Amino acid sequence: MFEKEISQYWKTILETMADGLMVVDPGGVIVSVNSAMERLTGYGREELVGQSCEILGCDVCARERTEGMDKHCALFKDERIRRARCTLRKKDGTPLYAVKNASVLKDSSGNVLGGVETLNDLSEVMDREKLISNLRRELSGQNSFHGIIGTSPVMRQLSELISCAARSDAPVVIYGESGTGKELVAEAVHKLGSRQKGPLIKVNCAALNESLLESELFGHVKGAFTGAGNTRIGRFEAANHGDIFLDEIGDIPLSVQVKLLRVLQEKEIERVGDHRPVPTDVRIISATNRDLMKLVETGRFREDLYYRIGVIPIYIPPLRERREDIPLLINAFISRIRLKTGKNIFGMTQAAYQLLNAHRWPGNVRELMNVIEYAFVLCPGGDILPEHLPRSLMLKSAADSRLKDVSQAQHLSEKRCADEKQSSDISDKIQDHTEEGRQILAALASAGGNKSQAARMLGISRVALYNRLRKLKGLE
Repeated sequence: MFEKEISQYWKTILETMADGLMVVDPGGVIVSVNSAMERLTGYGREELVGQSCEILGCDVCARERTEGMDKHCALFKDERIRRARCTLRKKDGTPLYAVKNASVLKDSSGNVLGGVETLNDLSEVMDREKLISNLRRELSGQNSFHGIIGTSPVMRQLSELISCAARSDAPVVIYGESGTGKELVAEAVHKLGSRQKGPLIKVNCAALNESLLESELFGHVKGAFTGAGNTRIGRFEAANHGDIFLDEIGDIPLSVQVKLLRVLQEKEIERVGDHRPVPTDVRIISATNRDLMKLVETGRFREDLYYRIGVIPIYIPPLRERREDIPLLINAFISRIRLKTGKNIFGMTQAAYQLLNAHRWPGNVRELMNVIEYAFVLCPGGDILPEHLPRSLMLKSAADSRLKDVSQAQHLSEKRCADEKQSSDISDKIQDHTEEGRQILAALASAGGNKSQAARMLGISRVALYNRLRKLKGLE
């Protein structure tokens, strides 16, 4: 009874499927399709039914026919196809990437009546794979070192230092302002090092309070504290035979610093609530935007730990100290965000670039990336214009320009006052009231004390004017 009721609604069931479905006869002529098949291919039902399945241009079927198979396609040869990747051609000519499942249909006597085929759309998966491939190709470009973009002298030195640090197993500390790319440097050290096959475990030390940080780093046993319902390994155990990246290490409390020092000295950890040591083989890569030596001087960071973690210090320059890399970073970010968003934006105008180049970038590379992402939101396509940049950036630029104008005006005013005073002093000192003396005084007064302008008015060189002034003042 149930089977009869189901058979009455099979069409409804097929129409609700998300996968495309197609039924063909033994000759490959399409007998039936569902709505999902229409949506995926762009063809209407009436355009498909009665046509050869070759209309869909499946690359798998085409390959079978090229290789001289005696049947129409692999389905009637093998009687089943499971999860075969294929590419079809939509009505508008664009490709449809799909996973095909198919099976032959037989009657009770075993005679082949046709075949049924389902298609699962892989377009989004393929787009993501292309994006990942393009990003990998971009990051491995000639202007990039393991994702770190820059060809300035300081960045070339940084790349060399990273390579040298990676060959060692000594602890590394990375210094740099917020947004300079300390995590990228840590990842590069790991990828180039002997522990690259092991894990790279990351911990943001500033994001956790003292008790949580200790448990996170070293783990805990069941019942060690309220809420510790199960034994849990820490990040150091998870990083065994690999690297652990301790970001913002300057914010670690002194009590945790003592335990971290033991890890470096003894190569073992103790879980919270346990006294049994657990051996660990981990290289520590740490990073901070703070001056650790100043923290040592004020008693907020242990001096012995400072020297233990800082065997190989790496300093990342702020963006304002490598402005020649700004065009490379802008182009890289535009390419990256274009791939992600699909927007046809390929560059920016000179006026927009000048605004970015004049900025001091207190947030460094991260701030620049955020600015480009903001511009992609406002820019409809083509080149990024000044009006597509954050308003705060434009206001800051205008304020800096006004400040520069005021400073220049003040400097000119002070210079004019000094020249006028000097001219007055000259007038007081000149004792020779000859015609030449009066002409020089008149020219200086007319030029506001500017000797170069006065010399031009007199038709002589500035050097000649100075010589005559010295004579008139009795200096020679």
